[in-house]
Amino acid sequence: METQERQGCFFRFEELRIYAKATAYSQWVVQHLHEPHTECERNLINAFCNSSYDIAINIAEGSSRNKSQFEHYLKISKTAIRECYVYTSVAKGTALLSDEDADQSAEYLMEMTRMIGALIISLQRGRRSQEDEPMSAEDNIDDIDTNF
Repeated sequence: METQERQGCFFRFEELRIYAKATAYSQWVVQHLHEPHTECERNLINAFCNSSYDIAINIAEGSSRNKSQFEHYLKISKTAIRECYVYTSVAKGTALLSDEDADQSAEYLMEMTRMIGALIISLQRGRRSQEDEPMSAEDNIDDIDTNF
């Protein structure tokens, strides 16, 4: 138990709701895509999975940076979300996802887009209020609200 507490404190990005949502989405993608029948479908699934992983990976990477860099990585996460939306549409069209699953994927993606957008706005507000103060390497996830 003590080890888990230390890891939770060490990897602060795990405290972000958006990180939990992104990892849950990656797991959802893996569980809901149907078995591919062609090489093209296999490539689509691999690309879809990779983009879903990129959402959480960029959140984790950016969280260790300063606020400006974190914002940049969050924008990269939003790009991965848009990629996943395209993959959702294509997977639905090729029957790799059911209509219901495609709708659920889209809901996940819209929610994550809103969450990341709110987090970006929060970071920008924090930067604007500190315009006269130079950014330091310590201006990272420790200074933000983890409710995003």
